Amino acid sequence: MTTQRPDASGFPADIYTEPAEIDPDTMNNLGPLAPLAGVWEGKRGLDVNPKADGPAEDAYTERYELHPIDPQPNGPQLLYGLRYHQHVLRPGKPETFHDQVGYWLWEPATGTVVQTLTIPRGQVALASGTAAPDAKAFELVCTFGSPTNGTCSIPFLDHAFRTLEYRIKVAVNGDGTWSYDQLTLLKIAGTDQLFRHTDRSTLRKVGAPAPNWLLRGSGG
Repeated sequence: MTTQRPDASGFPADIYTEPAEIDPDTMNNLGPLAPLAGVWEGKRGLDVNPKADGPAEDAYTERYELHPIDPQPNGPQLLYGLRYHQHVLRPGKPETFHDQVGYWLWEPATGTVVQTLTIPRGQVALASGTAAPDAKAFELVCTFGSPTNGTCSIPFLDHAFRTLEYRIKVAVNGDGTWSYDQLTLLKIAGTDQLFRHTDRSTLRKVGAPAPNWLLRGSGG
């Protein structure tokens, strides 16, 4: 018989056995991420980014889709989440300004929120934080060199624009919108000064989330 008592790490001694009962309805188990589910548009984003002659400010628009995924067990651990795609443009310009995919995850047992992100310039990252299930605001942090909430970049980006820290603050607003305010702290080659690359935007809902696959299969 296996035991569920934690070992010295604080995790269960049995790292293989999944929960006996798992609710298939992800939307009912997203905690503070539930208000983010759906299709969103932002019209007045602002990006402050580094250039050779100093910081540049770029206005941007975006489409941000977040759809529930099926529950994800890691042995006894259970995560619920949203798969997302963020597509960003400069006003009046057709080429992509920024593209990002990943997952927003919620672990009900520990109150942990996680964002995984991948961008097509050769960088991945994982940021995490804690929040109450009904929280309307929370912050996630990613730190260079951390094995559990860190970042990894291709050689050129690591040399020229090394990410030392990434933070994102999320706020769910009373008018049905949600906002993010994010900071990427960069060490730029050739200078000892750190650069604060910032992005902020407010998004308005334009579409409902699609049900996760388990519910689609059951007709839910």
